[in-house]
Amino acid sequence: MLQRLPAAALSKAGAFSASRAVSPRVIRLSSARFASSSAASANVLQSLVYSRATLVSATLLATGSIAWYTHLYGTLPFIGEVHASSPAEVGLHPAAYPWSHKGWLDSYDHASIRRGYLVYKEVCAACHSLDRIAWRNLVGVSHTADEVKVLAEEVEYTDGPNDEGEMFQRPGKLSDYLPRPYANDEAARASNQGSLPPDLSLIVKARHGGADYLFSLLTGYVDPPAGVEIREGMNYNPYFPGGAIAMPRLLFDGVVEYDDGTPATTSQMAKDVSTFLSWAAEPEHDERKKIGIKAVILFSTLTALSLYVKRFKWSVIKNRKIVYNPPVDKTH
Repeated sequence: MLQRLPAAALSKAGAFSASRAVSPRVIRLSSARFASSSAASANVLQSLVYSRATLVSATLLATGSIAWYTHLYGTLPFIGEVHASSPAEVGLHPAAYPWSHKGWLDSYDHASIRRGYLVYKEVCAACHSLDRIAWRNLVGVSHTADEVKVLAEEVEYTDGPNDEGEMFQRPGKLSDYLPRPYANDEAARASNQGSLPPDLSLIVKARHGGADYLFSLLTGYVDPPAGVEIREGMNYNPYFPGGAIAMPRLLFDGVVEYDDGTPATTSQMAKDVSTFLSWAAEPEHDERKKIGIKAVILFSTLTALSLYVKRFKWSVIKNRKIVYNPPVDKTH
């Protein structure tokens, strides 16, 4: 049968067999080339994955995501919480309001603090104390020194003993603390059907939600929904844990008259007294932020100076090369 094939076919078959004989070497060369390129790409990928910048970026991304989730929802993601009470017993979560002091560089609205003190004095002070605030703390914040002296002198304080060993009454001074509405906790409970009105000095720090909670609580009195029973002497407020609160609604339009002519609506009074109590819980708020700005400026300047010294002073000394050339013996 091979005798019947023409010579051209035989030459093509020989060339094909020769190419098949050479092909393993070509395959090995091409496979080595592909292996080297894949190894180089694998090294680049490995160096990228295990680089310090990648690890820092991944850590910052994970931390920022968790912090943002916690800021939005109040709980950590993928971690369940165990509560001794149901969400209904905890109370309705208040909304976030744009307070004037909420920003990193924002200060208190001192006009609102002055109005809030008036609301506290005429409405809240009948039941709630403010033990951690002295008259002198109001000076330069909401009132002048003369105005605070007049306010303090309106209150009689027990002092003594005098030369005869007896206690006596005197007008208040700037160093005195704001008076308490009741002599002791038992008297406070007896006057409020067994409920003890809390001290408001740190109420913003002591309640989840802070000023948002106070504003929502003061403006959140509504009729109880169908199926909810409130005991006699209690009031329904969905923002209070359990929904039943002994304190009735006390803020109504026009219940106080502001000196600056601001309309005394319910929401305005709730906003002002919440701002006042925020200041009472953190009187050093404005000063702390001013010191923080100064500290940022100072440390930024020191950092820039340190980088300059490191780059142009110490780097020259650290990177210099010291070469020792031993003397050559010229006698030989």
